[in-house]
Parts: sequence; structure tokens; C-alpha cells
Amino acid sequence: MEEEVSSHYDSTTIALHWLTAGMVAALWCVGRVADFFPKGVWRTNVWSIHVSLGFAFVTVLAWRIVWRFFGRRRLPFPYPGLTHKLAAASHALLYALVCVVVALGVVNAFVRGFNLFDVFALPQFGDRELKTPITFWHGLFANLLMLTALAHACAALFHHYVLQDGVMERMIPERQIYVEEPDLDTLIEDGKGGRSSHT
Repeated sequence: MEEEVSSHYDSTTIALHWLTAGMVAALWCVGRVADFFPKGVWRTNVWSIHVSLGFAFVTVLAWRIVWRFFGRRRLPFPYPGLTHKLAAASHALLYALVCVVVALGVVNAFVRGFNLFDVFALPQFGDRELKTPITFWHGLFANLLMLTALAHACAALFHHYVLQDGVMERMIPERQIYVEEPDLDTLIEDGKGGRSSHT
């Protein structure tokens, strides 16, 4: 018997994909609006949320990279050739941008010796004068990441609504189909009914 080939990624890959997307979007949004809050407790707390979420994302990113190479279910790509190469290149670009943004964010937090919620200050490393250029590059690469992610989302929607090739469904959990089994009493009654109809 041939082994059934799934058309969906495994649940861990799907969960990490959507968790990554959600955290990246949240981090970008908080980073865009934080300086609109008044200086003091409000701004410190909003930036503290950004930094804390960023450090949590480091764990998610590391888990996703390890899982991508050693644990995930591998599915054949429906379009070989140039299309496959472009898709692989776009995924590599997304991973590279995410890693660069995260690395710059972590370095920035330690260069600043960031004070989290006015409760705990990170140890300060390096020249504090570097915080300005690091912040600039962190923001620039974050914007590039969001533009690339937007293009990735548009490509997924194109596959779903135009090509209708099932590519987007790979990142949606499989629906479990349950067949209700008749109970023993029902089977007995059906058997009695069958016998009485022949008498």
C-alpha cells in the first residue's frame, strides 16, 4: 500500500509560522507607535513591551529555524523550475531579514542598557554613542521586513484566489473528519428489523 502524502504542513510548523507572523507584526506596530506616547512611565512601558516581546521572539525564531531543518514535514513544491527558485529566494530573504532585525534589536537593547518597566535594567555593553546608528538600521531593516512579508502575503493570496492551487492551504491545519460509529443497541435493532421484514 502506498503511504498517504499529506497536503498540509505539520501542526508545529503551522503554529510557528503564524506565531512568527503575529509577533513580527506586533513588534513592528509597537515600535512605530511607542514614541507617540508621552515621555515618562507610558513611553517606558510601551518600549519595555517591545523589548520584552523581542526577547521572547528570539526563542520562537530559534525554535522555528531548528524545526525547519530537522523536524518539519517536507512537501513537494507544485511549480518546479524558476518559480520554485524565486519562492525559495523569497523565503531565504525573509529569514535573513528577520535574523538581522532581531540581532540589531538585541544589540540595541544592551548598548542602551535598557530599563525594563523601571524595574530591571539590562547590563550595558559597548559604546552608548552607537545607539543612534543601530536604532536607524534596526528600524530600516524592520520596514524592509514588513514590505517583504506583505509581498509574501500577497503571493499567498494570489495562489489562493487566482491560481487556486492549494498552496496557501498548506499552512492551515487539516480538518479532522470523524465518522460516528453506531452503538451496539442500534445494530441489534437494525438486525431485528431486517429479520422481521423477511418473515
